[in-house]
Amino acid sequence: MWLLIAVVALAGGVGTALQIRGALEREREFRAAPACTSVPVHASGCLWKQKFTVRTADMHRGKRVAPEAQLVLPSGKPWHVTFGRTEPVVSEMKPNDKVVGLIWHGQVVEVRDAHGRRQQTSEGPVGWPEDRLGGALACFAFGLTALVGAVWGLYARDNKRQATAARIVRWHGVGMGGAAILTLWAQAANDWPMWAIPVIWGSVALLLCVSMLAFAIGAVRGDLDDETPSSPGPSSPPPPPPPALPVGGPGGPRASR
Repeated sequence: MWLLIAVVALAGGVGTALQIRGALEREREFRAAPACTSVPVHASGCLWKQKFTVRTADMHRGKRVAPEAQLVLPSGKPWHVTFGRTEPVVSEMKPNDKVVGLIWHGQVVEVRDAHGRRQQTSEGPVGWPEDRLGGALACFAFGLTALVGAVWGLYARDNKRQATAARIVRWHGVGMGGAAILTLWAQAANDWPMWAIPVIWGSVALLLCVSMLAFAIGAVRGDLDDETPSSPGPSSPPPPPPPALPVGGPGGPRASR
């Protein structure tokens, strides 16, 4: 099972890493895009600010569904948009609110409310490179350690110490993958630059690698074995010896005739 999970994670890491370059180019194109001089009839690379009226907004709290909203053009045509999270704009949306949607390549990529707050939609290119980088780090870190631990465990089935060391390696990989996801969340919440992800995660991963190596060596040496004494400790006095029987047996010495 661990071997299969490791292979899937590594495949996902490769696929995610290959998307980083395209995401960077798409974000650079968006930031360099000029404003449209008139309403674009067809999907265009220029930026157009379009006024919308909010018809519905659903946060889907507690559900594994992306927050969504239905916006209406002045002509009455509805426009459905989804978001990666609820803050800061979607959570405050109410029916009949007026918002401005930023249209790029025929998609609403950003929504701005009356207070000037902005939020990227699911089609927005900003933040995609960071998401792909964090995902690739998480998949590679977990996949590689899980692969090493899985192969090690297969060759050490009959060796308890080696099997324990392999299990330690696998679970440290879970920690490294989780650290990459937490680093990505922290970067997005604080609007840190992209280079902060590998720097912060690399520091945490280095500590986890040192811990993994130390525990694995300890497991192989037997430092983690359960040492349960098989005899009573020194504080427990030995049981008294049974009383010696008389020479003549239970009845005592035979009377001489």
